[in-house]
Amino acid sequence: MDKGKSLLLLGATGLIGGECLQYLRDDDYYSHVIILTRKILPEMVVTAKMKQHLVDFDRIEQYRELIRADDVICALGSTRSKAGSKENFYRIDFEYPYELAKIAIKNGAGHFLLVSALGADPRSPFFYNRVKGKLENAVIDLGYGRISIFHPSLLLGKRKEYRPGEVLMKAIFGFFSFVIPVKYRPIKARTVAAAILQAARRDLAGIHIFESGAIRRLGQDFCES
Repeated sequence: MDKGKSLLLLGATGLIGGECLQYLRDDDYYSHVIILTRKILPEMVVTAKMKQHLVDFDRIEQYRELIRADDVICALGSTRSKAGSKENFYRIDFEYPYELAKIAIKNGAGHFLLVSALGADPRSPFFYNRVKGKLENAVIDLGYGRISIFHPSLLLGKRKEYRPGEVLMKAIFGFFSFVIPVKYRPIKARTVAAAILQAARRDLAGIHIFESGAIRRLGQDFCES
């Protein structure tokens, strides 16, 4: 391994994780990038500094030695409809990220960067937001020296699956964008990815939560650097 910083990327096959991967191909801040996925990424996406490992997230303890890096970007996540049940959703959106975060800090990780959701709250009446809020609190309790949590609004980007409800919401938000506060306006997944990588470069201790307005500014800073 090179002497530079290392990164563990989780969720590289998703919308935001995929955009992070694209930036990481050309960015030299990290000399070593570890990618854990369930399926193989196209060869054209992965560069020499990247090492991809196929894992079974239900048996993540078997891969403990792979979960070792200075920083961790966690963009793992699903939806109720895609997961198929509340139980599956909870396993993917809470249990997987939490277990990975727990192993990573024991292996020396110092900065955990978590893609959460706008409205995340463990007391929310909505199951999705409740799970996201519970995960945030659980990760915070692990004691990382640096935690960056991102609360993006509706994401814009090319998804692999069709989400009719999301398409409708994008149309509504687009029509009424002039009266919608910045916090709630749709945001490009590529902007969120840029913001995550910019936050990773900042040497700020403690817990930092970024909502869409701050995410846009961070993303712009990264693109201008």
